[in-house]
Amino acid sequence: QVQLVESGGGLVQPGGSLRLSCTTSGISFSLYAMGWHRQAPGKQRELVARITSGGVTNYTDSVKGRFTISRDNAKNTVYLQMNSLKPEDTAVYYCNADGLIGLIRKNYWGQGTQVTVSS
Repeated sequence: QVQLVESGGGLVQPGGSLRLSCTTSGISFSLYAMGWHRQAPGKQRELVARITSGGVTNYTDSVKGRFTISRDNAKNTVYLQMNSLKPEDTAVYYCNADGLIGLIRKNYWGQGTQVTVSS
């Protein structure tokens, strides 16, 4: 059974930091690109950051220079370090695993973790 379990969300003041973690089980983690997406109330889900199986990263423009995605293949875990948080970063953050395994595209989601940036 595939599981993606996010943790690390919470309430933080503007300018503060949080580190999200997503620990996976049931997949060959090193073969998957991992992403963090977010969805704010009334808005569509958007890709925040992504890291390929080879470690190449990309970010949405609004978080460049503030967020860092990383992965630890030994721990089957992907992280999102979020610094200089702004109220507009408030959203539910979701972990995503995306891979082409053989000829089959596989895609999995976590349950989400709430991040609230407010004074």
